[in-house]
Amino acid sequence: MTENKVTTVLKYVFIVLILAIIYFPVFSMIFFSFNANKSFTRFGGFSFKWYIELFSHKQMMNAVLVTIVVAVVSTIISTIIGTLAAISLSRQRKVIRNLTLNATNIPILNPEIITAISLFVLFGMFYIPSGYATMILAHVAFSTPYVIITVYPKVISLDPNLADAASDLGATPFQTLMKVIFPQLKVAIVAGAAIAFTMSFDDFVISYFVTIGSGVSNISTYLYTLKRGLDPKVNALSALIFLVIGLKVTYDYFISGPRKMKKERLRG
Repeated sequence: MTENKVTTVLKYVFIVLILAIIYFPVFSMIFFSFNANKSFTRFGGFSFKWYIELFSHKQMMNAVLVTIVVAVVSTIISTIIGTLAAISLSRQRKVIRNLTLNATNIPILNPEIITAISLFVLFGMFYIPSGYATMILAHVAFSTPYVIITVYPKVISLDPNLADAASDLGATPFQTLMKVIFPQLKVAIVAGAAIAFTMSFDDFVISYFVTIGSGVSNISTYLYTLKRGLDPKVNALSALIFLVIGLKVTYDYFISGPRKMKKERLRG
């Protein structure tokens, strides 16, 4: 075997090893979600028992509902605020723009525990009761910076004459924003919204601090408060989440991707 072939084989072995380290725990979790008993190490037979119990478990389903509602609402709000902020910053003076962008980076670089305690103190200072409202406000607060840093580079790359041309053709500022600016930013806005949704769906530390004593829990805080250790129903829930994500990625790769490429070719 030549040296080049050995190098190629070692590269493939390395890639397979990395993928195994990443995905073996995930596939192990999915495998044991069909386990008939509660063991996480010994398979006692194939069963949909935990999936059936999952959908009949009120607390866990409530946690899932809270997670989805908060993620969707906070994503919509943070995407609107972040997009408008990015557009506004592109029209500001350099000093104000740089100061604002640097301030925007602080929540991203800041440890979550610091942000969580800060929001906890802030809501307490204004006597805002813990619950849905504080969780949504907190998620909007830490999601908006991600939307800004995602949309802003696309905004500054736009032709500054587009808005002036639309205005000369009789478009109002709102029409210019909706029919000229937003279509140009569509990809960046969707990317920012996806990041915001992921950050909200995955959050634990901030959600835990801003909902203490309220009885409102998302998936992560609910799992943290389990008193008897990990519940096998969690395997079923995690498997379903992984399935949804996998279907979305597969759809984008095999269906949505080729369609976009075909449209681009037709435009070209």
